[in-house]
Amino acid sequence: MGNLRSVQKALERVGASAAIVSAPSDVQRADKIIVPGVGAFGDAIANLRQRGLVEPLVKAARSDRPFLGICLGLQLLFDVSYEEGEHQGLGIIPGRVLRFDFSGRPEAAGLKVPHMGWNQVAWTGSCPLLEGLTSPQYFYFVHSYYVSPVDRSVACGLCDYGGPFAAMICRGNLYATQFHPEKSQKVGLRILENFARL
Repeated sequence: MGNLRSVQKALERVGASAAIVSAPSDVQRADKIIVPGVGAFGDAIANLRQRGLVEPLVKAARSDRPFLGICLGLQLLFDVSYEEGEHQGLGIIPGRVLRFDFSGRPEAAGLKVPHMGWNQVAWTGSCPLLEGLTSPQYFYFVHSYYVSPVDRSVACGLCDYGGPFAAMICRGNLYATQFHPEKSQKVGLRILENFARL
């Protein structure tokens, strides 16, 4: 669903090799997993189910293999999304995916949905993907929905857009970003390089 090749090219730029796969057996053999994505949550989860990828992805995310979700790939890790209806996610991280709603909030006047462009992310916890990066840093975002984890301690990076939201998740070998590291210049490439080195 979207930006597969741009993520692959960014990994190649930092000296890593990455294959774009769509078969469950390929996911099972991979030493690391990246699930990028742009587009609608419902279409993406239906696509994963149709290809038989849900079970292998859940197993991979719960294993000791490094796993990175990007944008929609972050949102798919959660229990449920309310994008154009209600859709069950992979259920790896307890929580919901919600639409930005600034109605009745004068302090958020002028903010548009989608949240698009550069915004600061401040680190709130330690994470191996942040090695060599100071806080805060600017990253590139394009999204109308954000994640709301039940356990807020899984968020290692927060962004403010009409209020704080989890911009980066870190739990064991599971990492995910709402921003696009592959479109975030040097700081984004550093995150991908750190992931490749795990």
